[in-house]
Amino acid sequence: MHHKSNILIKNKRSTFDYELIERYESGVQLYGTEIKSIREGKAGLSDTYCTFINNELWIRNMHIAAYSFGTYNNHEVHRDRKLLLHKKELSKLQRATKESGLTIVPVRLYINDKGIAKLQIALARGKKTYDKRQSLKEKEDKRSMDRAMKK
Repeated sequence: MHHKSNILIKNKRSTFDYELIERYESGVQLYGTEIKSIREGKAGLSDTYCTFINNELWIRNMHIAAYSFGTYNNHEVHRDRKLLLHKKELSKLQRATKESGLTIVPVRLYINDKGIAKLQIALARGKKTYDKRQSLKEKEDKRSMDRAMKK
């Protein structure tokens, strides 16, 4: 029973606060009640970040609501969750964060065709206030152009 899932949870701040350089798809180590909550779309990426702990990449602060039908063994809502990537990708990401001061930001969480939760993460450079204003201006310009087109 594999069907296209329409669950897509975006981290809206990722593109606003960061310039995304390179994207990766990673698996997430989840409990059963967590995947069920994600399938119901009850998860959030605001204020999440990725960090290395003992050469493993973890996502911190990701909110996955308690599963409505879960029992006493329901998961902890904000626990740290391990990200699953290939060793090569992990060492490349770790090197990039150490050497060039880049950050790893969670971009979006979705369910793939096989029904597995995947997290898109990106190697990113923090934007300066100027860049943020520039992004807002570009967004505004695009919006007004779209409006003008419709008239």
